[in-house]
Amino acid sequence: MQLNGSEIIAECLLEQGVDTVFGYPGGAVLNIYDALYKYSDRITHILSSHEQGAAHAADGYARTTGKCGVVIATSGPGATNLVTGIATAFMDSIPMVAITGNVSNDLLARDSFQEVDICGITLPVTKHNFIVKNVNDLANVIRKAFRIAMSGRKGPVLIDIPKDVTGAVCEYTPETPVETAEPVLSEDSEFQAAANAINNAKRPMIYMGGGVVSSDAEKQLLAFAEKTDCPVATSIMGLGGFPSSHRLFMGTIGMHGGYETGKATDNCDLIITVGARFSDRVAGDREKFGKNAAIIQLDIDKAEINKNVRTDYSLVGDLKDTLAKLTEYVDEIKHDEWNAQVNEWAKKSEVTETPESEDYAHPYHIIEAVRALTDDDDIIVTDVGQHQMWVSQKYRFEKPRRWCTSGGLGTMGYGLGAAVGSAAANPGKRVVLFTGDGSFHMNLNELATVRSYDLPIIIVVLNNTVLGMVRQWQKLFYGRRFSQTDPHRKTDFAAVAEAFGVRGMRIKNDDDAEEVLKAAFASKEPVVIDCRISPDENVLPMIPPGKTVDDMITEME
Repeated sequence: MQLNGSEIIAECLLEQGVDTVFGYPGGAVLNIYDALYKYSDRITHILSSHEQGAAHAADGYARTTGKCGVVIATSGPGATNLVTGIATAFMDSIPMVAITGNVSNDLLARDSFQEVDICGITLPVTKHNFIVKNVNDLANVIRKAFRIAMSGRKGPVLIDIPKDVTGAVCEYTPETPVETAEPVLSEDSEFQAAANAINNAKRPMIYMGGGVVSSDAEKQLLAFAEKTDCPVATSIMGLGGFPSSHRLFMGTIGMHGGYETGKATDNCDLIITVGARFSDRVAGDREKFGKNAAIIQLDIDKAEINKNVRTDYSLVGDLKDTLAKLTEYVDEIKHDEWNAQVNEWAKKSEVTETPESEDYAHPYHIIEAVRALTDDDDIIVTDVGQHQMWVSQKYRFEKPRRWCTSGGLGTMGYGLGAAVGSAAANPGKRVVLFTGDGSFHMNLNELATVRSYDLPIIIVVLNNTVLGMVRQWQKLFYGRRFSQTDPHRKTDFAAVAEAFGVRGMRIKNDDDAEEVLKAAFASKEPVVIDCRISPDENVLPMIPPGKTVDDMITEME
């Protein structure tokens, strides 16, 4: 059949099972938006307030569904506004296809109005990118982009399309999507060697990461952990990949992880690393990380093996397959004494809360009150900062894809866009966004999107009126010189919410929390809750950068 380039884009999206896209129109994508108008009965378009918000929405859609997120932006500033969102997805291995318009072929490389080399700009933060200069190539490029985004270690792919290509006509032939290629597994001898190490270990532990969630390997991990009786620590990205209520779950590992995970890492004789990358926030001093342990690393990406920490054994392949196969090789073992020791360390992990004050609410109290009102299927989104760490410590995740946060890039302003994408992808599920006043200031314009689509997101602003995490570092490492971390902003977030047509509420202290939160959850509409917390609340425990658990800070002077 004869179709123009924009119709081919829509048909290819339908081929790939896409039902929702996020974006913002502009001159170079007018043809695409004209096609979306014609296909609006089959493809839902969510209009963001800013292209960065659209990119984060596509990211949130992908994280909470496992499907590929799609975002569309016009040329020039529209395309460059996507970059932070693309980089966020790249760092966390989130599948996304970004479609950008560009000026017509005859205007390329002429400094034309709203022309930019978006392929060159995004080269370091995409798995691959394309510029399509011939309409006859368009369908195959789109199909290839989705295969790349969803295969192996997932990630974002960008397709840049000049305006004349979106209007040109050619023959289009529908195709069934090609199955993504499965990574080749390691040799049987490598599985046997790793299994022997596990069978002979006396004090093993599992360190899991976001790869478990990305590979939908939570059932395989649970079976493996139970058969080997290994305590499990998780990176921030791995939360939900192993049930928090399980007897083997230790909690998060690294800079703001628990005392027990740090001590277990130092005292174990084997670390089984599953879909994690030994980031600097986990392995602060990489020379001393797991200093008494052999290390087994399971990862889909061969480039991750030995990249940050030298491993003794490695298994490459999709975690669903490698974990299932390794479980067949290992013996059923009990480590009662080792697990008892971990539980003893856990008793020392609790941090004393700041004494209650009638002037503030305590963040732990707010988070635990929200957890009491949510169920295991509700989706929790965060921005980046102290609130993110408090939620990772205190909110108990039982299922994967219910936790949505920027781990690798640490993107302030990520949360509201991601909450929009999560809500659009999961109608009927409650979405709660925890954010801080610093992060919320960055992209609160997406409240307009929330209201426009009546997305019932509960936004909990843990508002300490300072840039809390940076200020905490200034307390610890910069002699309490609070340079530009107390911005003296007087923003009334509840009033701002009302201006956008969103209900605004306030929590002034712990006594307000239950009543206000119950009212918010009962409302079934979007709500912003301005929760006043002390500027002197800190995220503890904390291992200073480049240090070990022996240097852990458990209280502030």
